[in-house]
Amino acid sequence: MNTPLFIASRLVKSKGRKNSISGPIIKIAISAIAISMLMMVVSIASGIGLQRKIREKIAAFNGHISISNFDENESKVSVNPISTKQTFYPKFTAIPEVTHIQGVATKAGIIRTPKAFEGIVFKGVGADFKWDNFDEYLVAGRLPKYISAMSNEVLLSEYLANRLGLKVGSKFVTFFMRDSAATQPFRRSFNVVGIYNSGFKDFDQSYVIGDLKHIQRMNKWSADQVGNFELFVSDFDRLKEIGESVYEEIPSTLNAVTILKSHSFLFEWMALFDFNIMLIIGFMVVVCSINMSVALLVLILEKTKLVGMLKALGAGNWFIRKVFIYQAFFLIGRGLLIGNALGLLAVGLQYYFGLVELNPDSYYVKVAPVFLNVPLILLVNLLTIGVCLLVLVVPSYLITKISPVKAITYS
Repeated sequence: MNTPLFIASRLVKSKGRKNSISGPIIKIAISAIAISMLMMVVSIASGIGLQRKIREKIAAFNGHISISNFDENESKVSVNPISTKQTFYPKFTAIPEVTHIQGVATKAGIIRTPKAFEGIVFKGVGADFKWDNFDEYLVAGRLPKYISAMSNEVLLSEYLANRLGLKVGSKFVTFFMRDSAATQPFRRSFNVVGIYNSGFKDFDQSYVIGDLKHIQRMNKWSADQVGNFELFVSDFDRLKEIGESVYEEIPSTLNAVTILKSHSFLFEWMALFDFNIMLIIGFMVVVCSINMSVALLVLILEKTKLVGMLKALGAGNWFIRKVFIYQAFFLIGRGLLIGNALGLLAVGLQYYFGLVELNPDSYYVKVAPVFLNVPLILLVNLLTIGVCLLVLVVPSYLITKISPVKAITYS
């Protein structure tokens, strides 16, 4: 039988504690732990959720890895074509982590309407395009369908639609420059069949999704030529390693670039989230430790008579210290249980109802996304318990200074 644990459990269940001096102190300590755990759960869920949502949006427009020519082109417009007759297309079988590959091309243009005109990047896609990435961003109409014949259907952003006065069913004219400035630009008419809003202004104010065949015809490419390939992977955490493997597998005339490199400024900014999460966790663990240390000191001082009696009965200092550490463990567990419940409730409400909104110009999303990383939350719980118990060993040293004779006489 674990005698210290038995005594600690009886002390925790004692009703007399509610009217004692330590009652309010213990309630404050439990509340502090619960609030700290709530803050840690929410910060982890919101920080990781925002990171995942932003990288999903970047991948939706660019894929995880882009394969293109070494043309030193920084304008994001396709210049030199790549043949689709590659060993890695239409399936990149050499690398199992590559789940999808699609051929695309881009061309700069200007949309002109009776109300306004806007410079855009026309992204040409084909039948292999991964449309399910755009399902959640569609706010009106439907997604285009590109199969065999050239289609004039396009997907337009809500930002461009509002500025140009367009809606689902509208037709508009786009002008594309030719290779020679002396000749008239290409003129193409398109139909808006869908409107999307990704919340990512850099993409929404530029991209129009249309049929790849238009770019192939304007650039005088054959049907088996594209501007670049976009790859999607199953494990984003290994994206850098997978990108290097892709580079080794493709011909030497082609280059493979991950979104970690092409959008490095965004991922460097998102890396600050990890630091902020660690800072919040560290601060909250310190708060928990300080509150439990104070609570334990009060418990020891309040139970001075009990300490004296146990010593008089022959109990050693470590035996008595374990009694109070076990008691503190019960209180920590209660606080963590309440904090986790409140944290999961807050995350659930945000996930289903989107109560907290963000400025999309600053955070690239309208509603704060959340993601429940269960292993990390469990690890934080264990870390909190471990640090608190480790810190509590110090105040429990006070027990060694209590004389059994004086304790019983004083009481």
